[in-house]
Amino acid sequence: MTSAPQLLTDPFLQLPTATSVRVVWFTEFAGVNHTVTYGENLKQTARANTTKLSRTREDQQSRVANQTKDGQVYQKPVQRHIWRHEAEVTGLTPGMRVNYRVTSVQEDGKSVDSDVFSLAATPKSDTPLKILLTSDHQLKPMTAANLQKVVETVGRVDGVWFAGDLVNVSDRASEWFDDNVGGALFPGLQGRAKYEMTHNDVKTTYTGGQIIQYAPMFTCIGNHEVMGRFARTGSLNDEFDDTIPRVVAQKIYPDKSLIDNSFNTNTYEEIFSLPKSKEGGKRYYAVSFGDVRLVVLYATNMWRTPNLNGKHKGRYLEAEKDLNNPENWGYGQVIYEPIAKGSKQYNWLESELNSPEFQQAKYKVVMFHHPPHTLGDNIVPAYTEPVQIIERDNNIKAVRYEYPKDADYIIRDVVPILEASNVQLVFYGHSHLWNRFVSSSGMHFLETSNVGNTYGAAWGDRKREVPIGYQEDYVKLGDPNGLEPIVPTIAPLLGEDGKPMPYIASNDITVFSIFDTGTGMISSYRFDTRKPDSEVLKFDEFKLNSQ
Repeated sequence: MTSAPQLLTDPFLQLPTATSVRVVWFTEFAGVNHTVTYGENLKQTARANTTKLSRTREDQQSRVANQTKDGQVYQKPVQRHIWRHEAEVTGLTPGMRVNYRVTSVQEDGKSVDSDVFSLAATPKSDTPLKILLTSDHQLKPMTAANLQKVVETVGRVDGVWFAGDLVNVSDRASEWFDDNVGGALFPGLQGRAKYEMTHNDVKTTYTGGQIIQYAPMFTCIGNHEVMGRFARTGSLNDEFDDTIPRVVAQKIYPDKSLIDNSFNTNTYEEIFSLPKSKEGGKRYYAVSFGDVRLVVLYATNMWRTPNLNGKHKGRYLEAEKDLNNPENWGYGQVIYEPIAKGSKQYNWLESELNSPEFQQAKYKVVMFHHPPHTLGDNIVPAYTEPVQIIERDNNIKAVRYEYPKDADYIIRDVVPILEASNVQLVFYGHSHLWNRFVSSSGMHFLETSNVGNTYGAAWGDRKREVPIGYQEDYVKLGDPNGLEPIVPTIAPLLGEDGKPMPYIASNDITVFSIFDTGTGMISSYRFDTRKPDSEVLKFDEFKLNSQ
């Protein structure tokens, strides 16, 4: 007896145009026929192209199928065979929703259907849209609750903007598809999660929300979408941690693949169909969606620990045990894609900001992962190339890294041209909290990344971990780039002193934000997972001035 075939994911929508949209889904069998049926009575058919993911694996730290503890099934990284199917549904009319269903047929002739969902072409300008702003899901505890509450609170959204860090380890297949703790990326965004939370002995299971079956998602690369040197280490976590700069890889491995021996975004790029720029491909791009021109940048660096105990390759120091082995150095917080003035990405951004599509858009929004302004820890040190300082006597005594604050590429180079181009909103993630800022010119900065957990805010008595005695001044409190956080306009949380707090950094309260392009309002909502029967509360709202 062979078991009935299953889809690994529901279908989801990608890359809408004025007359078409792509439908994508995954299976664990190659199959012989994969189709989308759509339209009235599902009479029309579009055939899918099938590709195999090249780097999806499981390892000793996966939580998948029968493996509930480290190493029960997998003792090392093992390839997991996953096929991706993509069909283009054409002949669509903007504003008209059309039913669709996907079908996959196995080699033995057995087939499996999805449920019926609906799709649409890219919306025309003047169409009022609700867009979910989200980031940093990473299988975190409250993510399924967060996405479930999105659907319960605002109904069906028209699009999703995801500011990076979709999963933790990009090549670990189960984190995308079926991690058995119940919080993998696709199940959460498709209403198929099963994440249990317990408070006061009461268990609540959250399922996420059926979102991306109906609404296209536009994503950007966060640090967790980047994998390090391929298959050099014993686990996928270690491989993720094993990124080095391309220029270093060229010296250490002159005759080997640069992608395999520095860092890569292969799995992320194989999973998603995104708009492309000539210069950056899927890694940075711009797209028009209704009244919005969305510009997506590749602005992220390797997260390394700020700890100075000498045991780990860190932000500011190399591990003592590796001082004489440069191949094992981390090289500080490596920036993956240049964005400084004069770089290919910067030049592309400059020409995009001068394009008619951008200049004529009612709303101009820029999305990337790394924060330009935040109370979070991850904004320190400055977003710039690490300056390596090697201390020697006869041997290497220490390898340190400094990050000159006046060379912060985002603050020095990128933000000024966004301001000059009348960008209304800069949207980002990375620090796992909610806070927002407004510049003197009126440009809004929003981080709404407390989806599932937080690492705290540098505010009040809680200071960032920064090195003392270094030549740079590393800022312990507040926004190091000089803006004051905005107190939520409707229902701020109160601190222990009874005063309104300008942020949410909680491991119990989850936050999401919705951009309503009809009104120009961006509304942020919170839900307290300790009180499963409580209402979702709108706590902040601000308006983008249309142009």
